[in-house]
Amino acid sequence: MSDLFDHRQVRRAFSRAAHGYDSAAALQREVGARLAEALDYLDDPARGAAPPAVVLDVGCGPGHAAVAMQQRWPKAQVIALDLAPGMLREARANAGGGTRKWLDFARHPHAVCADARALPLRDASVDVLFSNLCLQWVEDLPAVFAGFRRVLKPGGLLLVSTFGPDTLFELRGAFSEADDAPHVSLFPSIGQFGDALVAAGFKDPVLDRDEFTLGHADLAGLMRELRTLGATNAMVDRRRSLTGRRRFARAAQAYEQLRGDNGQLPATWEVVYAHAWGPPPGVPIRRGGVDEISVPVSAIPVRRR
Repeated sequence: MSDLFDHRQVRRAFSRAAHGYDSAAALQREVGARLAEALDYLDDPARGAAPPAVVLDVGCGPGHAAVAMQQRWPKAQVIALDLAPGMLREARANAGGGTRKWLDFARHPHAVCADARALPLRDASVDVLFSNLCLQWVEDLPAVFAGFRRVLKPGGLLLVSTFGPDTLFELRGAFSEADDAPHVSLFPSIGQFGDALVAAGFKDPVLDRDEFTLGHADLAGLMRELRTLGATNAMVDRRRSLTGRRRFARAAQAYEQLRGDNGQLPATWEVVYAHAWGPPPGVPIRRGGVDEISVPVSAIPVRRR
């Protein structure tokens, strides 16, 4: 399939935004905290299971979730993976390392620059795969979930969140009054998200959703916040020239009609959460409508003559 997103633009935008990201990321931290609540199950003594040995945070951003999971499981190898080098620099700094060698002997998350669509990890090597608000930048969910399934151990826990299609619908509608170019990325529905999990063969998937409505003084303030987050338009067919004053004024006028009784312009963020478990070996992964099954060579009987 052709790419919906310009992934080089995603990488550049988040690297540029890395240093100031935390100043605008209150929603992202709240969603991450809600997603992480499911980790408490792994610490339940009634499970009688060992703590996770390898934990992967995909799209780690400035690394707060990776650091928290390292503190939760001090002996685990926590891998903080992100496409944007700037975000990884912030993750190292937030882990206590900065650009220097760590002086203490505690284990810290290991930063890896890589694409969520091509994880550089061995098959069945990860106990927990955590990904907070990263997958909205991936157009082929079945393929990325197949990759997640590949690296997750049987019985391993998958925890992911993404933005849903109602995200920033007010902004999308306002700019549609100004021109016909896409200004807001398209996001998968909860149904598409669930279908992709099932196609990848995950066990017992459970999905949930939240809706947050944040207020802004004006359209310019909302656009500044999105740039601070690195959440700029990265669609391949986006307008490459600057939005002119006339078009921006038309969009602002359209948005103004939505101003609430509180004097704020609303901006909706729909969040989809999912957790699932790595299936037993041999469960098929569906790619392009075809079930693929991985069978070790040692399990194939050989007839000798």
